[in-house]
Amino acid sequence: MSERFLITGGAGFIGSALIRRVLAGTDASVVNVDKLTYSATKTSLATVSGSPRYVLKKIDIRNRVALNRIFDEFRPTAVIHLAAETHVDRSIDGPSPFIQTNVVGTCVVLEVATTYRQALAGTERERFRLLHVSTDEVFGSQDINTCADEASPYNPSSPYSASKAASDHLVRAWGMTYGLPVIVSRCSNNYGPFQFPEKLIPLTIIRALSGSSIGIYGKGDQRRDWLHVEDHCDALMALLNAGRIGDTYNVGGGAESANVDVARAICRILDKQLAKPPGTHEALIKFVEDRPGHDWRYAVDSEKIRRELGWRPRWTFESGLKATVLWYLENRNWWEPLLKNRYQGERLGRSFLPGL
Repeated sequence: MSERFLITGGAGFIGSALIRRVLAGTDASVVNVDKLTYSATKTSLATVSGSPRYVLKKIDIRNRVALNRIFDEFRPTAVIHLAAETHVDRSIDGPSPFIQTNVVGTCVVLEVATTYRQALAGTERERFRLLHVSTDEVFGSQDINTCADEASPYNPSSPYSASKAASDHLVRAWGMTYGLPVIVSRCSNNYGPFQFPEKLIPLTIIRALSGSSIGIYGKGDQRRDWLHVEDHCDALMALLNAGRIGDTYNVGGGAESANVDVARAICRILDKQLAKPPGTHEALIKFVEDRPGHDWRYAVDSEKIRRELGWRPRWTFESGLKATVLWYLENRNWWEPLLKNRYQGERLGRSFLPGL
């Protein structure tokens, strides 16, 4: 029997990449449950939108009635829960949507999934599982000598990371209390094609192409581990196929870099691709007032998923970043309408704080 995946947030960056991966590499069918907020892009799924194995349902995951109906109609064998508000700066401007979607929404998904599974029998009941996708930001800032492993304590610093930490706890609690077969993954910073322009890498590329200043918070020494979205999708598929029920797995790219170094690397690639003198785009970098509560370093230990499931990143950061820059150069028709209609590249993360 073919798998039937219910993917929440499938019109987002990671979700759309996962749906493309599933439909291209398996015979599974997918129902994409997405509210279609500002960062959702149906055009990211243009290559699969006509597939008979794919359907999009515009639903807020807090809508219990609608979600129940989708479970009953589609009869999923697995749920991959990706729906979330994700941008730290937006969580500073307005925390409430993050609590509503990431915490309340996750609770509704868990309740509906639990009721659905309890009505299953035999092999259908045994094969069902729920994979909850989280973030390394739940651990808070790490010092230079440490990497958070699966047992590290949570120490979230932003409304976003706090909401994701809360959702992680809910998922694990549902596994312990109700016997829901859950798996939790926590990934490092994703990058790649079709990423909404508010995030560091696409925003840097786009601002450099327009000749606008490239704002880097503080000294730019904040460090992140970078994971290509395709490698992340490979990890999620490995967890769906062989992850241990009730377990948690960290997924990192093993490609740590300071934010300013990422911006400089993008500028060097653009100089070369556009035949500009060295340093042309780097001159656009401007250091700006730091983000409130900005964590200095995120880093996770991914040895467990490597050892147990044999997963390894296929992309190096150098090759992945170059491919990503080239994709944005070649796909203006995808991101230019987003800049025109949804987000103009302005700085976020200040308006909620008095005096900023």
